[in-house]
Amino acid sequence: MRVVVSIGGSVLAPDLDAGRVEGHAAVVETLADEGCEIGAVVGGGGVARDYIETARDLGANEVQLDQIGIDVTRINARLLIAALGPRVDPKVAHDYEDAGDAIRRGDVSVMGGVMPGQTTDAVAAALAEYVGADLLVYATSVDGVYSADPSTDANAEKYDRLTGSELVDVIAPMSRDAGASAPVDLLAAKLIERAGMRTIVLDGTDPERIEDAVLRGEHDGTDVVPTAAEGEPTYWAQR
Repeated sequence: MRVVVSIGGSVLAPDLDAGRVEGHAAVVETLADEGCEIGAVVGGGGVARDYIETARDLGANEVQLDQIGIDVTRINARLLIAALGPRVDPKVAHDYEDAGDAIRRGDVSVMGGVMPGQTTDAVAAALAEYVGADLLVYATSVDGVYSADPSTDANAEKYDRLTGSELVDVIAPMSRDAGASAPVDLLAAKLIERAGMRTIVLDGTDPERIEDAVLRGEHDGTDVVPTAAEGEPTYWAQR
């Protein structure tokens, strides 16, 4: 089973805590020990936003700001690599080809951002499509996909199951609202729809939730399923 796990920066490194990074690394190692081929994509989180806002105040343009964000994601990726054992590729993958090569030879590959204008949400979806992953997991700071931002709208509805096209329809209005908080961005949603990618969006602040979702299909998040999919996937029993 080939899996791409996107770990948000606000999940892995809301602050510098070695224990938190080690917890997520331990889950990645468990998945690898269970026979999964793993690609991990790490976000920038609040640290990246702090750097970006400071650079914006200094007059940096949007491409420069994106590049600063990419640099922070790659530093976070290095933290995860430092916590992983000998099965990890010791280099942060800078493109999909490098990551794909590492995954295919049996190494865990860790990426951050790739290019200006593209978030790590989209990087994870593109990597999953590139390597033909069976499953894409977004470990976020929220427990699934909602009809609106649950932190500001008490009537926000949580979705247990969506198709890729339904995910795009839910995310698109959020992407147009300044300051809106969507669990994945619109480009990622469109890539998931295009690829027909089985996806889980869950609260990854407790890394064991990632393990339960990948190895047993047990989670309280949102399943995003291909339109033609029927029933539950069987690959959990086929590792």
